[in-house]
Amino acid sequence: MSQPMRRFWRALVASVAVAATALSLAACTGQPSGGGSSGSAKMLRIAQIGNASFVRNFNPFSPTSLGTTKTAVYESLVVTNLAKGEVVPWLAKSYEWSKDGRTLTFHLNDNLTWSDGQALTADDVVYTFTLAKKVLGESTYDYVSSVTAPDQTTVVFAFSRAYTPGLAEIGVQPIVPEHVWSTIDDPAKYQNPDPVASGPFTQVSNFSAQSYDLLRNPNYWQKDKANYPGLRVVAYGGNDAANIAAINGDIDWGLGFIQDIQTTYVDKDPQHRGYWFPPVGSTIALTLNTTVKPLDDVNLRKAISMAIDRSDVVKTGMSGYAEPADCTGLSAAYDSWRDPAVSGSCDWTTYDVDGAKALLDKAGYKVGADGMRVAPDGQPVAFTIGVGSASTDWISVAQVISDDLAKVGISAKLKVQDWSQINQALFGGTFTGNIAWSQAGITPYDYYRSAMSCTTVKPVGKDATQNFQRFCSKEADALLDQFAATSSEDEQHAIMNKLQALYSQLAPTIPLFPGPDWGAYNSTNFVGWPSEDNPYATLSVSESSAVLVYTTLTPRS
Repeated sequence: MSQPMRRFWRALVASVAVAATALSLAACTGQPSGGGSSGSAKMLRIAQIGNASFVRNFNPFSPTSLGTTKTAVYESLVVTNLAKGEVVPWLAKSYEWSKDGRTLTFHLNDNLTWSDGQALTADDVVYTFTLAKKVLGESTYDYVSSVTAPDQTTVVFAFSRAYTPGLAEIGVQPIVPEHVWSTIDDPAKYQNPDPVASGPFTQVSNFSAQSYDLLRNPNYWQKDKANYPGLRVVAYGGNDAANIAAINGDIDWGLGFIQDIQTTYVDKDPQHRGYWFPPVGSTIALTLNTTVKPLDDVNLRKAISMAIDRSDVVKTGMSGYAEPADCTGLSAAYDSWRDPAVSGSCDWTTYDVDGAKALLDKAGYKVGADGMRVAPDGQPVAFTIGVGSASTDWISVAQVISDDLAKVGISAKLKVQDWSQINQALFGGTFTGNIAWSQAGITPYDYYRSAMSCTTVKPVGKDATQNFQRFCSKEADALLDQFAATSSEDEQHAIMNKLQALYSQLAPTIPLFPGPDWGAYNSTNFVGWPSEDNPYATLSVSESSAVLVYTTLTPRS
């Protein structure tokens, strides 16, 4: 049998297997018995991609909690909407800073309740932040010197130093009920299978490894919102199975990466289907472990970057849904912050094979007899590119990079495993290379802090939630501190320009493209979806702004 014919049969067998998996999982998306056929009785069907199976963990302090824990079950004082770069008051109806920037006061909405009917008060907020420091470590919110509740609807955070990013950090912390969590012996390990929370959907039902239901909170404080039975959440191990289910009309929200989405998905039912991929997600990068030699060499990192054809990366790997990153690393969410003086001189993020070879030669990475590069110490220049098996788009991205680097004599083989395995190495610092994400916030502060702040570096063997490359710049820390200490927009922009220049100088990561905030929907059963014309939230089911979607959607009448 010829090689093309073998590839054809392998692809056919694989597609049949994926289809069978999707059909099996689609059986989980049927509406609950007795739900009727009218739109008002429908469950909102959501795909959770990348989960081969679910573990019943609704602990908001746990890094392995289910995705709905912080978007539908628990709520925070405010919600951030990257689509508009805004902070939306939520449990808190308002907030204000003191003139010196060292006191932040939140005013809670009246008549807040927990799902068990008890009142949610300022005391619960105070308790939450005390517990967060205990569970997450004393360095958590280290700028907060005290949290007090002058009355039942007012919470005052006193800072040890002026720190303007504190609004977004404190504001998005999920709030938990003191009367429940004060009775838990080990809050860090507790899986919280039946949560008492304030969100619109809190009642866990029909839980299995493949799907579960979250029914409406019977005591939801926003009584005129989220008036439908609940969410049905289905696990999909990868994009392909989820996309087949979506194409077949088996899910309402949560479509993954899909090639030619207009033809493949929308055109099947243009009256009810839509998508929106704003480039405001975290910047996706080739992240290299700088604790491993010679990946700690900025010249090597820049040469690797120059060897990557980002136009091919976004065309082949991302089906044209993304734009190549520049040397600031910033997404479109931060266009108002981008310094043209830096972005206009991005030599090391420009595709230049000859330039990459010249830089490698100059830095001492010579070509060996086999055509591959060796470091000055004689060791081969080689690393792996880790990527989760569920992310078919990122696998294609990694393959383009691997092929490009081979052209300059660098071996970068793909390491495709389940995301749980990839993340274990990525978080623990035992990887060499990885396709990875970055932090994102209302300003670029979080991006640059996660890219090069010494305060975010964890020792190898201890899990990191950011700065996976473990890169430390004391100069960056000084600039970040200056940015956080001022509330002057002019001063913040001037400092941010310096951070952009420093990032371009040091190349702590190799930015590839600003991640599109994937989002597609089926409005057969529900209406009111966010869009480019109505960006009240992104269309990403995993963003914190998902709660804005849950509480805006209404059943189709």
